[in-house]
Amino acid sequence: MQSPSQVHYAAAKRILRYLRGTKDFGIWYKSTNDAKLVGYTDSDWAGSVDDMKSTSGYTFSLGSGIFSWASKKQATVAQSSAEAEYIAAAATSNQAIWLRRILEDIGEKQEEPTTIYCDNKSALP
Repeated sequence: MQSPSQVHYAAAKRILRYLRGTKDFGIWYKSTNDAKLVGYTDSDWAGSVDDMKSTSGYTFSLGSGIFSWASKKQATVAQSSAEAEYIAAAATSNQAIWLRRILEDIGEKQEEPTTIYCDNKSALP
């Protein structure tokens, strides 16, 4: 930096305090032979009052910890909660395919199908 000021010093000090206070935080993975990819997904229906779009999210765990997650507003307006759940399940399936390919590239090929748990009460007949 050319000419640091008191504001820069205060910001750096705050960052260092934060790092010191959170150094023991993290995601811990237990050693396990069962490194199975499992997905979880859910969505709301018309949760955005501005445009009536739904928000969906997913998480993926591998073995003992979550390592991939996202939450995003859906691109289309779902006409029912079942449709919102189907859209969320499709997005989660796409992510599962991508993660399986990445895992295969690094030598952790998934031999079993990936289980995806979905809140699908409205999607059942």
